[in-house]
Amino acid sequence: MDLSLGNLPVLTAIIVVFGFFVIFLIAAKLYRRTTKEMAFVKTGLGGEKVILDGGAFVLPIFHEIVPVNMRTLRLQVDRKHEEGLITADRMRVDVTAEFYVRVKPVKESIAKAAQTLGNRTLEPETLKELLQGKFVDALRSVAAGLSMEQLHERRAEFVQSVQASVSEDLLKNGLELESVSLTALDQTARQFFKEDNAFDAQGLAKLTSITELKRDERNRIEQDTRISIEQKNLEAAKRSLEIKRDEDLAAFSQRREVETAKAEQDALVSQTQAQRKREAEAARSIEEQKEKEAAIAAEQAVRERDIAREQAVKEREITARRQVEEADINREKTVSISKQVADIEVAKKSEEKSKAEASAAIAFAEKVKQEEQVETVRTTAVANRTKEVRLIKAQEDAQQDAIGITVAAEAERKAAQDRAEAALTEARANADRIRIIAEADQKRLEVEAIGERAINEAKNLLAGHIIDFEIRKIVAQVAPQIMEAAVKPMEKIESIKIIQANGFGGVGGAVGGKDGGGTNGGGGLPHQLVEAALGYRMNLPLVEKLLKEIGLRPDSPEGLVEALGQMTGTGGEGAADDEKPAASKAAAETSPPVSQPKPPRQRS
Repeated sequence: MDLSLGNLPVLTAIIVVFGFFVIFLIAAKLYRRTTKEMAFVKTGLGGEKVILDGGAFVLPIFHEIVPVNMRTLRLQVDRKHEEGLITADRMRVDVTAEFYVRVKPVKESIAKAAQTLGNRTLEPETLKELLQGKFVDALRSVAAGLSMEQLHERRAEFVQSVQASVSEDLLKNGLELESVSLTALDQTARQFFKEDNAFDAQGLAKLTSITELKRDERNRIEQDTRISIEQKNLEAAKRSLEIKRDEDLAAFSQRREVETAKAEQDALVSQTQAQRKREAEAARSIEEQKEKEAAIAAEQAVRERDIAREQAVKEREITARRQVEEADINREKTVSISKQVADIEVAKKSEEKSKAEASAAIAFAEKVKQEEQVETVRTTAVANRTKEVRLIKAQEDAQQDAIGITVAAEAERKAAQDRAEAALTEARANADRIRIIAEADQKRLEVEAIGERAINEAKNLLAGHIIDFEIRKIVAQVAPQIMEAAVKPMEKIESIKIIQANGFGGVGGAVGGKDGGGTNGGGGLPHQLVEAALGYRMNLPLVEKLLKEIGLRPDSPEGLVEALGQMTGTGGEGAADDEKPAASKAAAETSPPVSQPKPPRQRS
């Protein structure tokens, strides 16, 4: 008992503390405090109270609270495609606008928000559905007063107009519009324009006009840009080529300078070499010149001795031959004197003929002399040509050595001149040697001509019948060959027929002339005619051919006389006329007459 009374204060204290704890728990459970982001409106017992800062006890049965979101809410409004905004120029635009709203932090606005919006402040999408109509109306009303270009260019003014238009309506709901952002603005695509809509039809027409105009302008700009780019490229290419050309010219100039310096160096070296070569060639040329002069002098002396020796031999031969010929001439002269009395007329003709032969011999000697002169000129020309060839060869050698080297060319030209002078000296020596030979030959020919002339003069003293005798001797030498050729065609005769030979019975006769022997007929006249005809026809072609080959005309005696006159050098009309009787007489003496009987009418 005493223990219970002693613990009573403690129990009382515990109960009191527990009571306070329970009261604290109840108070903490019933007390609702606000935050910076959240306020509430309490209604019920005690009336409406807006709790913005602090808190309040909310009795579950006696009080009701409406929370109000104090945060800023972003409400996005999209108007696109068919719902796009129509501007003052009847264009349709797609717009995306963001509205930033919050409950105005005053008790009246909080109370209005709680009253008009309720819990929608806690749900932005629900609040957007409620306020979207106001936002769209504000956007349409402001866009209807501006064109699309103005809407784009005066975007800040558009936002301010929308904000001013919608702010008053939001205040009625306790909301405050902080700002409006136009995040997207673009023309509505063409396919969303309705052709049967008046606004869209006007906008579509303007859109087409603008797009086509801008397409043309864009194409023009693109072409101008392309042309400008090509011009720039062309100018750049030209500039590049000019730079490359300058580089090539600089490189070429550098190479040319290097080559010039190298050529000068080579020219200096070549000049030195040419100087040494020229000195060596000069020394060698002097030695060769001396050797050639000595050889030419020796050869000339030998040649002069040979010529003198040959000339002496020729003179001795000519003297001996002249003596022999003079003896023969004297002997023949003694024989011919006895016949000159009977043949005075013939001797006169022979003398004229001898004179003609002498003239021919003189002409022949003159011809030989001219041929020797031609040979001398030809030899001189050969020497000159040899000299010119050597001179040209020396010049060509000098030119080949002087290619690209001006100084060396001058030195080589001097050397070529020296060599040409040496060649000229050698040619002159050869010409002198040839001239000496030609003079010796000329003297030899003169001596021979004198001997021949003496022989011809001696022959001219012979009688004419001796000349005829020589002619007949030649004919006698070739007579066997003529007869053999005349008989040869008879080998091919197989048979001979005599037709119509009656009436010639047994009459013999002689065929022939007075001086020549004829052929006595042995079988009567037909037999003689046949033999005469056969002989004539067989011999005639051969004789004519032989006479033609030696230059005689067989058709008449005058032709034979004329041909003989031409062969002896006494041709011409006067000489032929003078010699016709003598020739006829000689022909009558040397050849027997041949009668040509008339052949039978038919012969095979």
